[in-house]
Amino acid sequence: MSTNNKLSPFKYLNKDIPAGLVVFLVALPLCLGIALASGAPMFSGIIAGIVGGIVVGSLSGSPLGVSGPAAGLAVIVADGIRDLGTNAAGDFDMMIGFKAFLVAGLIAGVIQIILGFLKAGIIGYYFPSSVIKGMLAGIGITLILKQIPHALGWDKNPEGAWDFYQSDGHTTFSEIGYAFANFSTGAVVITVVSIGLLILFQQKFIKQNKVLGLIPGPLLAVLGGILLNEVFKLYMPDLMLMNETAMLDGLEVTNNHLVNIKSADAGLPYYGLITFPDWSILSNPKIYMIGFTMAIVASLETLLCVEATDKLDPQKRTTPTNRELLAQGTGNVVSSLIGGLPVTQVIVRSSANISSGGQTKSSAVIHGIFLAAFVLLLPGLLNMIPLSCLAAILLMVGYKLANAGLFKSMYQNGMSQFLPFIVTIVMIIVTNLLWGIVIGLVVSIFFIIKRSYENALYSNFEESEHDGLHELTIEFGEVVSFFNKGHLHKKLNELEEGSKVRIDCSKNKHMDFDILDLFEDFIDNAKSKNIEVEFINLDCEGSEKLNAFIQKKS
Repeated sequence: MSTNNKLSPFKYLNKDIPAGLVVFLVALPLCLGIALASGAPMFSGIIAGIVGGIVVGSLSGSPLGVSGPAAGLAVIVADGIRDLGTNAAGDFDMMIGFKAFLVAGLIAGVIQIILGFLKAGIIGYYFPSSVIKGMLAGIGITLILKQIPHALGWDKNPEGAWDFYQSDGHTTFSEIGYAFANFSTGAVVITVVSIGLLILFQQKFIKQNKVLGLIPGPLLAVLGGILLNEVFKLYMPDLMLMNETAMLDGLEVTNNHLVNIKSADAGLPYYGLITFPDWSILSNPKIYMIGFTMAIVASLETLLCVEATDKLDPQKRTTPTNRELLAQGTGNVVSSLIGGLPVTQVIVRSSANISSGGQTKSSAVIHGIFLAAFVLLLPGLLNMIPLSCLAAILLMVGYKLANAGLFKSMYQNGMSQFLPFIVTIVMIIVTNLLWGIVIGLVVSIFFIIKRSYENALYSNFEESEHDGLHELTIEFGEVVSFFNKGHLHKKLNELEEGSKVRIDCSKNKHMDFDILDLFEDFIDNAKSKNIEVEFINLDCEGSEKLNAFIQKKS
């Protein structure tokens, strides 16, 4: 696993500039869509994209990771804005809530910076994969539920309160029922066409085409939505908008169903585009709980994305996770100070960067520069985008986070994996993200304690030198859980080039799936460091997949 991230940021501009352009085209609709899902001002998503590209991209040690507003935080942001913007009488003001929420974003950033200095980048290894996958799936399902009303064009009170159980006795499901009863035909047509384009451009024959493969699906969906609505405006306009006595309206999507970003005004301070935090909220204890929750979830999502991005990196470079937390924390502080959503490293943009030929972190910075230039020069074009088009993009994002294949694979892994996964999802949907993670973690720990009572747990590490060759012998006890993952990962990552590691599983009866996944990743990257890996008696529950992987790589 190569750790050489020190490629000159200017050496590969011929590849990084085109990659940055593609990432910009992918990021633009996602920035707007995530702002929509968060119940925040649309421009806050753009600010977060710019900060994620320029600020985080400059400070990060990730050679190919790209940061920006993340769908995984949309639930926290939406709940926080509504909670902080609702007064004692129950009246809600979005801007009051958003200005107060910016303070929570800054607190989250400061906590992330502290975690970086405390070298807590390894924290992701101490959360079981069943809970993390449940968290992402729960976010995906919530995202789908909250975007259905926008997809149907019923935006006056699309989801009611962001809580599942609402003060008026309704739930998220009953509010969706109202949206179906009051849908807009034009919005539904745009949603269906947008989803069709997104699915089409994910097909293998499209991606393999030299020309069509370069076109990002989300960008095409946005352009298609704008074009379709312009056709509706010409041939099927909203008659009720022009004539209040008209009995029928056309297919045109208008007013509150479109993106609404104010144009830059040179007569206003900072061009009228920047929102500043409301510091008076610091006396409210809620702000600190929201900030803490967001810091933990944003850090976990970033660390998961870092791990996934490093796997995709053709050069197999390793991102310094503590530095990444420092960069993300700084980005969240800056974004919150100027009215932006919280940011994390995002796998959609990172994978787009890799597939587009990005070589260094310059491509991430360049995508942020493209975002800033586009918004300042062409804000009017953004205001032509139908919200139903952005909802279609987010529905697809939600499905990717919570697809049927994930549920099937978790079920096949057994109850010790499936039950914490399902509990996490259900609790996120009916309560909130923090309680979902906490209760899912409690269920997961129950299974670990149960296993520990049934079997003794111990692991030995022995290091030696033989003919100048560094050797590491790992002897596993009867049970190895995800609690061992951090120490094991550190030991394997410290192996020098040309080393040999011998993993003795003779006494092992149970090995958590997190450990099996760690070994699979290690074997996949060991060849780049000429590390020899030997397993002895790997015959524990669930080891069939790893044995098949070892055979394939040998």
